[in-house]
Amino acid sequence: MIHLWPLRVYYEDVDLAGIVYYANYLKYLERGRSEMVREAGISQLEMKAAGLVFAVRRVEADYLKPANYDDELVVETRLDRLKGASFDMPQRVLRGDDVLLAARIKVVIIDSQGRAARLPADIRAKVTAITASDS
Repeated sequence: MIHLWPLRVYYEDVDLAGIVYYANYLKYLERGRSEMVREAGISQLEMKAAGLVFAVRRVEADYLKPANYDDELVVETRLDRLKGASFDMPQRVLRGDDVLLAARIKVVIIDSQGRAARLPADIRAKVTAITASDS
């Protein structure tokens, strides 16, 4: 499954040069991941109530081209490398056919004490369904 989340660049997103400030891409990526998880039927609020949360462990990002004020962008998110307590989410930010940013995010599941935790079976099934539909 490739999830696409559209967005527009607002004035608040840009720096003095008129291009998207680099840290704002991390916000765009987070929103793209959150929307993908939501559409997969995984409630992060229910997970938190059960003492589990998703946490970003690693971000690798290549900034390839700048985005500008009022650009229409798309955050593309995939899910792969599912392990017991983690998975990778490759993401890209696109403007039309142009790749502006390519990133690889490692997400871990942690318990309320901040320790790594295995994915519960019901969430694993939903995550596996996402991964399988991407093939």
